[in-house]
Amino acid sequence: MAKSLVVVESPTKIKTIKKYLGNQYNVAATVGHIKDLPPKEIGINVEEGFKPKYTYIPGKQKVIKSLKQAAGDSADVYLAPDPDREGEAIAWHTAEILKKKGRRFHRVLFHELTQNAIHEAMKAPEQLNQNKYEAQQARRILDRLVGYQISPLLWRKVKGGLSAGRVQSVAVRIICERERAIQAFEPEEYWSITAHLEDNAPPPFTAKLVKKNGKKINIPNELTSDNIIKDLSKEKFVVEKVQKKTIKKNPLPPFITSKLQQEAIRKLRFSAKKTMIVAQQLYEGLELDPGEPQGLITYMRTDSTRIAKEAALEALDFVREKFGSTYAPSSPRFFKNRKKAQDAHEAIRPTSVFNTPEKIKPFLSQDQFSLYELIWNRFVASQMSQAHIDKVSVSVGAGSYLFTANGSSVAFPGFMALYMSVEDQIESDSQKKKDDLPELNEGMVLKLNQLEPKQHFTIPPPRFSEASLVKELEENGIGRPSTYAAILSTIREKGYVNLVKGYFIPNELGFIVNDLLVESFPDVIDVEFTAKMEDGLDQIEAAEVDYLDILTRFYEAFKKELDAASEGMLSVKGIGFPTDLTCPECHSRLHIKVGKNGQFLGCANYPECKYTRNYSRDEKGAVHPIEPTSGEVSDRVCDKCGKPMLIKDGKYGSFYACSGYPECKNTQSTNANHSGKATGVHCPEIGCSGELVERSSKRGKIFYGCSRFPDCSFALWDRPIAKKCPECGAEFLMEKTTKKQGTFLVCHTKGCGFRENSK
Repeated sequence: MAKSLVVVESPTKIKTIKKYLGNQYNVAATVGHIKDLPPKEIGINVEEGFKPKYTYIPGKQKVIKSLKQAAGDSADVYLAPDPDREGEAIAWHTAEILKKKGRRFHRVLFHELTQNAIHEAMKAPEQLNQNKYEAQQARRILDRLVGYQISPLLWRKVKGGLSAGRVQSVAVRIICERERAIQAFEPEEYWSITAHLEDNAPPPFTAKLVKKNGKKINIPNELTSDNIIKDLSKEKFVVEKVQKKTIKKNPLPPFITSKLQQEAIRKLRFSAKKTMIVAQQLYEGLELDPGEPQGLITYMRTDSTRIAKEAALEALDFVREKFGSTYAPSSPRFFKNRKKAQDAHEAIRPTSVFNTPEKIKPFLSQDQFSLYELIWNRFVASQMSQAHIDKVSVSVGAGSYLFTANGSSVAFPGFMALYMSVEDQIESDSQKKKDDLPELNEGMVLKLNQLEPKQHFTIPPPRFSEASLVKELEENGIGRPSTYAAILSTIREKGYVNLVKGYFIPNELGFIVNDLLVESFPDVIDVEFTAKMEDGLDQIEAAEVDYLDILTRFYEAFKKELDAASEGMLSVKGIGFPTDLTCPECHSRLHIKVGKNGQFLGCANYPECKYTRNYSRDEKGAVHPIEPTSGEVSDRVCDKCGKPMLIKDGKYGSFYACSGYPECKNTQSTNANHSGKATGVHCPEIGCSGELVERSSKRGKIFYGCSRFPDCSFALWDRPIAKKCPECGAEFLMEKTTKKQGTFLVCHTKGCGFRENSK
């Protein structure tokens, strides 16, 4: 009798699953999706009920052939791609390919790759989930309808090669609107007054002025501050109130996807994309002993804080053994989900808390260890006792004025002995910098050593970092856990935003495209509308609404906007955006236009007047022409100050120089200075805006290094290929050549085993 077949997504899982299932099953991998919509056409027949046209993904013929061979005469096929919507789509497409008379298909969900979880899933197989598949299909169709119909508009109206997306364009809008809020911000002056006080015995301490006559005080300028100080110099400083209390602080729940990405960005300096790649490796399984692969964490794409009771009890046992009974609550701690959580999977946790980070460190790379330690610490801490924080608040009166001083200390660390979030750490560090408060009693008259006035200015809202943008998308219901990393990568790759010193800054093209889309597609490029569409996809999965209803309602409104935009969208290639600047040659209005070499200022009276100039923007967003001698404006931004970089000619060839000179003297080398061709591959270093270019070593050997050398020293010996890894989603592959195996492609990400023959 033929063996049953188990089909998974990633070939790196095969060894782990074979180990636990034994020889009674064959195990094969799809290596990601097998079918998709065609790459060069929309692939959606709107008239026939939005019928999708699926085709085999190029290069998957060998995979399909091997799947059919592995299935052979199997009567039962267990479909075990990842337990999410994308995995469900892969399962359906695999079933279509392997369909055979009398063959039975079973859906199994491996939430963790451990022996118990795999055996339990195989004992209780499910049916293929049509609702989940239709939710994935609806999302794919929506993205195609938007991307493949708006993008050609941008090619005609702005420039070729641009793209729009249902979710990515909303993310760009959020970044652009924040940047404009920063540009429009007008700082306001205010002052603070700090009293340096002490009792008859040390230590001295400081208190802040907060009220006058019982109302919050506002000190707008130096004159007001001086008058208050004159008043205070005549007053006694008396302790009016001393409040002492102990607060109990609960640990945070285990990670969901978005929180893991945020914390890894802030604590480990991982990008969201890198976090998910490394988490996938931990989930799929690593060899802790020779030939003994084991999944180390539960599934990493989840919006649920739910945890299995067995896992919580195991963590409690560990805490009692490691930290003592005072650090363990009497019963496991469970956490409530947010209202919109799908709750399809558990929270991200270690598959066994007894696989401590220290124990398995020898078997992990540094990145794998760092992320595993973060996940392990957060989960174990979630099952530890509350922290007890002693807080003291002192009110000091001085006539009609009131000062306050606060202090805190940790009475019992509880979970904080193992794990503190970034916010907890910031609060702890801030408290360490404050003065210790002496023992004070109400009615004490204090000695005034000094009154310290200080000038301040209000600050604009901060730009988005990767962590804060993920948080913003999550809170607004934009995208889902599996999409955040892709969104952040895409908006950079499309050239709409730059990551400067860890913060997103929209470039000129990003502003132009965003403004056109917001004007022409106010519903589609709307935060609230996009969030409602995500809710609609959730409703499809929950069988609460038919997916054709969602698509029909969306397309009726979208088609009207699309038809109007085809005629009415402003052509930046031709007319352009008007500015407040006047042409110095004919006194017509200057417009921002887009040409084959990027954005420029051009006269509205063209072709009668052919005046053009490159331009830059100041901190307030105002446009300023750049005279030709200043250099040509490039599409790069300065990684020091965020202003445009100019291409200049120097003694040793061309180079990039900041347009903010002389305030900013940053320069960068150009590709031409690196004696080779650009590869079209972005540098993978976090926060780097360079690309990989062909270079030559002192001995004449070709290698590929970052164009921002020496500021970035990333380099490869193997030629990078601008092609996404179909297995882990990495942005590029590497071309390797050996005598025995010839030329082939491999993924550049450590731990990803993808490989294919080079064509």
